[in-house]
Amino acid sequence: MAIAPLLSEKQLQDLRQFSTCTVANAIERFNVRLRNTGFTDGSIHCWFPGAPPMVGYAVTARLRSEGPPVAGNAFRDRTDFWNAVLEIPAPRVLVLRDMDELPGRGAFVGDVHAAILKALGCVGYVTNGAVRELPGVSELDFQLFSGSLAVSHAYAHIFDVGAKVVVAGMDVHPGELVHGDQHGLLTIPAEIAAELPKVAAELQIQEERVIEFCRSGGFSVAKLSQITRSVR
Repeated sequence: MAIAPLLSEKQLQDLRQFSTCTVANAIERFNVRLRNTGFTDGSIHCWFPGAPPMVGYAVTARLRSEGPPVAGNAFRDRTDFWNAVLEIPAPRVLVLRDMDELPGRGAFVGDVHAAILKALGCVGYVTNGAVRELPGVSELDFQLFSGSLAVSHAYAHIFDVGAKVVVAGMDVHPGELVHGDQHGLLTIPAEIAAELPKVAAELQIQEERVIEFCRSGGFSVAKLSQITRSVR
């Protein structure tokens, strides 16, 4: 799949101003995909929920940790993988699908690999498997999303770099723009990415009006009906 058109740093920063929920609502306004697709389910956990929303282009691959790799050592030189990461534009998000029968037996990313990935221009890591060493990673300003935590890396090894993956119900192609925060993650369709911040801002204002009205002394169902007509 071709890499999505790149956004400017300002456009990326504009997207970071909104929660994943607000971005999801804004995407619905464009009718470019079904409303039940494009985001993760509840099996994914955000381990640093107080951090700002994460936005980056997906580096995709598959992972196994239950058994040894077919050839070589689980922690052999990963130069080929690191170079593959750099083929995706920054900021990058590593998205790995754990293919073990029971995902999460071992964790590929802990504090060392988080430091390596950050040096490679990554801002976060997403997997249906496990992560570890949260205290060390938290000091790196690097976001983690995973299905679980693990003590060991076990035999964690990567393969099928650049493949389309499915993580927690979300399809991810290499180079797709990913947005994530404490609520979960979603992919942003390339054709509407530049327009999303404006729509998200408009929706946020509309929703704030509804909330303020509900907290006001002038609340009535009739007035509520009028206000909510502009919010879908």
